[in-house]
Amino acid sequence: MRQIVLDTETTGLSWERGNRVVEIGCVELVERRPTGRTFQRYLNPEREFEPGAQEVTGLTWEFLADKPKFSEVVDEFLSFVDGAELVIHNAAFDVGFLDYELSRLGAQYGRLHLRCRIEDSLALARQRYPGQRNSLDALCRRLGVDCSHRQLHGALLDAQLLAEAYLALTSGQSEIGFASAVEVVQVEVAAIGDSVAAGARPRVAPAAEEVQAHEARLAVLRKKAAVCVWDLIDA
Repeated sequence: MRQIVLDTETTGLSWERGNRVVEIGCVELVERRPTGRTFQRYLNPEREFEPGAQEVTGLTWEFLADKPKFSEVVDEFLSFVDGAELVIHNAAFDVGFLDYELSRLGAQYGRLHLRCRIEDSLALARQRYPGQRNSLDALCRRLGVDCSHRQLHGALLDAQLLAEAYLALTSGQSEIGFASAVEVVQVEVAAIGDSVAAGARPRVAPAAEEVQAHEARLAVLRKKAAVCVWDLIDA
């Protein structure tokens, strides 16, 4: 599965008031592993920042004045995200702004949800940690992701931090190997004949190194999550 962890920075909090995107940052994951491919562009928003918005990013109109407009990078951006699942923290905000940018260029560009599946990591965090703060900073601290170098908001930096937090947030069976195609082990089971007592089941004893690997994996899960399923089974 191909996923794109995405973040944007904008001139204000509402696209309905004509605010624009000033930065897009994307990080690619394939089968939950970073590929090293990223997409990042600063954009000329063709308007000033709203009061307070500039301080969040540290970006200035002077810095952005010679940057490309969204219309100049749209094809490259859509080519990067097409067909992927987008992982976005508070997806409604970023998708609203990007759909607004696309709508300004004409109906032929459509909307993001027509090109990509969208996963809202904020909704996932609220399900797992109800009643707690689930901002990106709070999530990083809770999941052990180092965000000490994040002094200002930046789309690519935030996408990189979110990628780490999302993988920790959703760690589980897919990381243990159930959903990966790394190795398929086939076990041949002898047919049960009349000489086998009814209800008898074959037993497979794990090798010592398999038990060691299993315990190591449980230790990782205990560190990342409040509850480990195997501990509940043993209790």
